[in-house]
Amino acid sequence: LDAGICMVHQHFRLVAPFTVAENVILGDHRGEGRKFMVHPRRIERRVAELGERYRIAVDPRARLWQLSLGEQQRVEILKALYREARILILDEPTAVLTPQESESLFETLRVMAEEGRTIIFISHKLHEVKAVSDRVTVLRGGRNVATVSTAEVTPRSLASLMVGRDVAFAERVERNVELGAPALEVRGLRAPGDRGGEAIRGVDLLVRAGEIVAIAGVAGNGQRELAETITGMRAPSEGEVVVDGRKLQGGDAREAIRAGVAHVPEDRLHTGVAPSLPISSNVVLKSYRGKEHTNGPLLRLRSIREHAAHLIHRYDVRGGVPELPARELSGGNQQKVVLAREFHGDPRVLVAASPTRGLDVAAIETVHGYLREAASRGVGVLLISEDLDEILALADRVAVIYEGAIVGEVDAGTTSVDEIGLLMAGGEAA
Repeated sequence: LDAGICMVHQHFRLVAPFTVAENVILGDHRGEGRKFMVHPRRIERRVAELGERYRIAVDPRARLWQLSLGEQQRVEILKALYREARILILDEPTAVLTPQESESLFETLRVMAEEGRTIIFISHKLHEVKAVSDRVTVLRGGRNVATVSTAEVTPRSLASLMVGRDVAFAERVERNVELGAPALEVRGLRAPGDRGGEAIRGVDLLVRAGEIVAIAGVAGNGQRELAETITGMRAPSEGEVVVDGRKLQGGDAREAIRAGVAHVPEDRLHTGVAPSLPISSNVVLKSYRGKEHTNGPLLRLRSIREHAAHLIHRYDVRGGVPELPARELSGGNQQKVVLAREFHGDPRVLVAASPTRGLDVAAIETVHGYLREAASRGVGVLLISEDLDEILALADRVAVIYEGAIVGEVDAGTTSVDEIGLLMAGGEAA
């Protein structure tokens, strides 16, 4: 920090009970943070000005725990901008941003570079690498395999360098699947937010067996609350969730699990896995009561370890062994543990929130295959993502959420990024 180096981590370094403004000045011993008396209103004004200037606005008085992951990412970026970093390292900074927000960030980075600052931009999104960088260094297996001029390479050649073979990009695959009966019905759903008021406002959704329905929206518009309400983690204030014709009581995650609802949450580290437990325990968090892993009141530890070893191999959890605590894995491999647990069961409904965030191009290709495979088996898939390329590659239908309400629904095969983006910003589709 003294040398002017700031890092925006993939897993945020923020303090949940603090406000946005307090997080921004935390550790700043050169400015407001070094004073004996801190003036909150002055700091809040400066944070608000930075947010407006760089078009990544967030409420300076909001507590961190009240924000979505996308909003927390903005706080991390604001923190670096507040300190006027001379060298800025960003690890997957756009993972939770929309294309419009990402382009705004790129403009900010270009201005910083023109001012003489150095930007190190770590990303798996190859179109972003092409859009923002001057040079690209490719790492594979911890080694530098190439450093090339961005102008001289294509996304496909970069992808081949990254994984050591040719890969297929996220391209739309038309699926001739006969849709079944409704797997998930959401009727008039309303749910409170963590900051008071309604986060979900009268949402109606229908996902049929074998169908992939995507929810698109700017981070912080109720996606997290919608996923939590459907999966029983948040009690609704009104409306109902119906799985395979069975109405759920709401606010009971165990009931949702019994009904066949699988959930890949957006926050894998704090919600998706128990970080201090070994991989073997994490993969049976929802199934340890079953006969396969129990002997009366006792757990069959050998069976659990063998099950974990099988999933580690099948889902290619790099560096994973059954006894390893989940926190020791990289973010992408933690995500694979979550996917292994949720996909391995026999779900009727799969709610997947940003399932490929932080994964490399080969892993993304694999996850997309798993989602299509689940749908082909008759699972109703609700995909919640800010990656519009991913949505258009996978979804049959796209519902757009804005300020907690569904503001439009389009056919994924005939719509465009621009049309979805307009709806995401609160506009109307053509």
